[in-house]
Amino acid sequence: MTIVIAGTGSPESAAAHRAALSEAALRGENLVYFSLDGTEPDPSEAGNAGVEVSVEHAQERGRDAVGDLLDHAERIGATRIVVGVKHRSPVGKLLLGSAAQQLILEARVPVLCVKP
Repeated sequence: MTIVIAGTGSPESAAAHRAALSEAALRGENLVYFSLDGTEPDPSEAGNAGVEVSVEHAQERGRDAVGDLLDHAERIGATRIVVGVKHRSPVGKLLLGSAAQQLILEARVPVLCVKP
């Protein structure tokens, strides 16, 4: 089975990556780092955790990177999705959408949300 992480270059994503590595090692699963913004993870972290990590990218011409991630997670039969989140005010939640919120609402598998 496989765990998918929504990856970006943010501190929230770095925290999610560490949590996903730990979760994958605990469960004996592989990890797919799905890059939403073209960044890639540090390969030494995966080696230290003993987890096999592959990297996927959102379609360059696609309009919805989160939709690409959800489609990929469903296609490979992911057991969960890990995403980094940050605190947003209620007004910020109302006015601005977020990739994490879209993942939480639309995913068909459990979503693990990690704060830095």
